[in-house]
Amino acid sequence: MTDCLVVGAGIIGIACGLELLKRGKSVLILDENPPGSMTSAGNAGGLGITEVMPIASPGVTWRVPGWLFDPYGPLAIKWSHLPGMIPWLWHFHRQSSFANMTANATALSELLSACMGDTRALLKQTGLSHALTENGALTVFPSAASFDRNQLEWRVKKENGIEATRVDSLAVHDLEPNLRNVHSGWFTPAWCNVRDPLALATSLADFFLSSGGLIRREKVVKLERDQNQIRSLLTANGTEYQAGQYVIAAGIWSKSLCHQLGEKVIIESERGYNTTLPDPGLEIGREIIFGEEKFVASTIGSKLRIGGAAEFAGIDTPPNYKRSDRLLSIALRYLPELNSKGRENWMGHRPSTPDSLPVICASSKVNNVLYAFGHGHLGLTMAATTARLIANLSNAESASINLRPCHIDRFN
Repeated sequence: MTDCLVVGAGIIGIACGLELLKRGKSVLILDENPPGSMTSAGNAGGLGITEVMPIASPGVTWRVPGWLFDPYGPLAIKWSHLPGMIPWLWHFHRQSSFANMTANATALSELLSACMGDTRALLKQTGLSHALTENGALTVFPSAASFDRNQLEWRVKKENGIEATRVDSLAVHDLEPNLRNVHSGWFTPAWCNVRDPLALATSLADFFLSSGGLIRREKVVKLERDQNQIRSLLTANGTEYQAGQYVIAAGIWSKSLCHQLGEKVIIESERGYNTTLPDPGLEIGREIIFGEEKFVASTIGSKLRIGGAAEFAGIDTPPNYKRSDRLLSIALRYLPELNSKGRENWMGHRPSTPDSLPVICASSKVNNVLYAFGHGHLGLTMAATTARLIANLSNAESASINLRPCHIDRFN
């Protein structure tokens, strides 16, 4: 029988598998898709250790009607999905108070402060240190008004120890000569990037396999419970697996498995879109974050990826790639020399919680299940730290971080 069975072969599941393997456990990862090929494959490659600001903040609830009426805005809600989102929106509204926003930012800050050290250790262990670039990030705004509208976010960041330097249009041009129509912005030197997130996930999975781990392409459909523990796990093809411990790290698909165990979890798919330009015709020196429109541009290998648009429309609704078209049209305002020929569109499911905090904990319902999901935009950023914390929980060790804010019980 396997010591640990990890459900999910995204960047979180792979990192958890590696850390558990490092602790001397036998580990099997199950996922119907190839390692890293889902949400992990389409992200912008940013290690956003500066992103301590929760999405739920004072005043944001009143923007929900606008999200309903603008299908191509930075964040959209499909009308037909609205009834099913009411629990999420209610929790989101409650988390948007100043007190809750401050508490959630503090919890995010504690998690994120450990992420670079853990990520560097993981990359060193696997011989992948070269995958990391450390050029900081540049957040830009088109006008003084838009810069001022975002002051709360930057105040919260500075209160949580994030180093940020204000830059005017001349300084922006010095950092990124190809940018146009920028009034001012912020430079955050601590931000790092992975040049190819899919290649990184694949390489980590290969290292996991070469170190004695197992990965099988099977869809998990049922958890067989025996009183206060999981007895076995059933896959779509009828195979039954048994393990001493189970780690649920399946992103948005973790929700249905939690419900099988009687765990209440409030999580939605924040469907992210991007478009990747194979021959962009220009280079950028670092990740650029467009603060007013809430999207990013980043270098992925020799390509340029423009991403960040999000919508709430459920798991099964077909992608609306007009959102990718909209992203490109906005990017051309700032980078007018972009070559968009041959671009590739993508949509993936970010597992989004109302408080922007992941679920990292042991189950309260069964004694051999651990949870590692709900990282939203920060899966790549938090993967190594999540893996270390899961290994601590697996071995009944004390965690160096207060995980109470990340417990699944907070949704009750």
